[in-house]
Amino acid sequence: MPKIIEILLVEDNPGDVEITRDVLKMDRFFRNMHHLDVVEDGVEAMDFLHRKGGYSEAPRPDLILLDLNLPHKDGHMVLAEVKQNDDLKSIPVVILTASDDKEDVRISYDLQANCYISKPSNLFEFLDMIKKLRQFWFSTVILP
Repeated sequence: MPKIIEILLVEDNPGDVEITRDVLKMDRFFRNMHHLDVVEDGVEAMDFLHRKGGYSEAPRPDLILLDLNLPHKDGHMVLAEVKQNDDLKSIPVVILTASDDKEDVRISYDLQANCYISKPSNLFEFLDMIKKLRQFWFSTVILP
């Protein structure tokens, strides 16, 4: 049986969470091959990754989809913590955000984001983006 892909979505916008869930279900490969966990802010993301509090049984993500504009601890802070932690730094982090600000892009790559994607504006573009992510991260590259 193929391995279930563990995805952590760090996103505070319920609409963006729902569209991500729907698009993952629409993709034939991801439909039955993924498990999506969602946290709504940066503090919760770090608790999940460190298996603190209510996340003691949390799976280790194979991929993190990280928004930048988060309450309590922004995405850049989360990214910095992940990439500075020896146990977490090998997890690919895809910045998936509404911002296309050049400074956000530069900071994200300086902090070792694996890629930066500005959220597509419609469902079909979002579906295409998810397919490309799936093809690249789970069909093309070899993950640790």
